[in-house]
Amino acid sequence: MNFDQQDRQILELLQVDASLSVGEVAERVGISKSACWRRIQKLEEAEVIRQRVTLLNPDKVNLPLMVYIAVRTNQHNAAWSERFREVVAGIPEILEVCRMSGDLDYLIKAVVSDMPDYDRLYQQLIQADLFDVSSSFVMETMKQTTVLPLSHMQDL
Repeated sequence: MNFDQQDRQILELLQVDASLSVGEVAERVGISKSACWRRIQKLEEAEVIRQRVTLLNPDKVNLPLMVYIAVRTNQHNAAWSERFREVVAGIPEILEVCRMSGDLDYLIKAVVSDMPDYDRLYQQLIQADLFDVSSSFVMETMKQTTVLPLSHMQDL
């Protein structure tokens, strides 16, 4: 897919505020609504735009405590991996799970309401037969964004 400056502008605008109407985006980019709509559809079809979401304030939905959970396993086989995927998929408080390189096997990002809620999550998580689990609780978030920099985007 070939990207131009207008595509980049559309993506920058939608990353910051996906609730903008096609007309508002078109006006800010300086193109017609129909041309803007076609570009957005093209970006969605190419999976450059994965989805449009509303970001909630965790404090306002009683999930003020963010935790990063480091997981190590001594089972590196398909059956264990599938079981682990099933367990983490069944825990809605888990926001992200990343398989890592280095000393750590998996890093999990989760939100909970308090320590008893974390303990409940932990009890669910260990159903996956884990070797080692270590948790760190976020005391202060210094930067958080969902906006990806587009300077790395290449014309294809």
